Amino acid sequence: MNQTVNVVKVGIADMNVVKAPDSIRTSGLGSCVGIILYDQQKEVAGLAHIMLPDSSLGKAGTINIAKYADTAIEELIHLVDKMGGRKYALQAKIAGGAQMFQFTSGSDVMRIGPRNVEAVRKQLERFRIDIVAEDVGGNSGRTIEFFPSTSLLSIRTVNQGTTEI
Repeated sequence: MNQTVNVVKVGIADMNVVKAPDSIRTSGLGSCVGIILYDQQKEVAGLAHIMLPDSSLGKAGTINIAKYADTAIEELIHLVDKMGGRKYALQAKIAGGAQMFQFTSGSDVMRIGPRNVEAVRKQLERFRIDIVAEDVGGNSGRTIEFFPSTSLLSIRTVNQGTTEI
């Protein structure tokens, strides 16, 4: 039997879920953090492309929940669960959170990448989900693709090649 493998693409401030044999990919991870939540046994995975640490930074009114660490992770857990993943079996892999620009001021406001990583870690701790691998920080952009069938996260870093975690 020949199965067609699809690559599900996730945009900036977006999220989606897949089942093996499909994979899931996002590009343009600079200061943004890509978070993969997956159930290895069920071969189900979700990916969120998080732009900012906290939804309180958003404008009043309707917010894009995929954009913020504090709202995206909770929703991603729900989506993976709906596709057959088990909450107690979820593991996480994260990538991104680069410091894309160098600033002379020590202002915390400009440290978006590191603040995104901290916020993602805090939310995963809140939901008791272990981070089993990560590739965060630095100052280069990344494209990531996750394969639920193998639980491998392929990370292509600008000017540094591809690694798998």
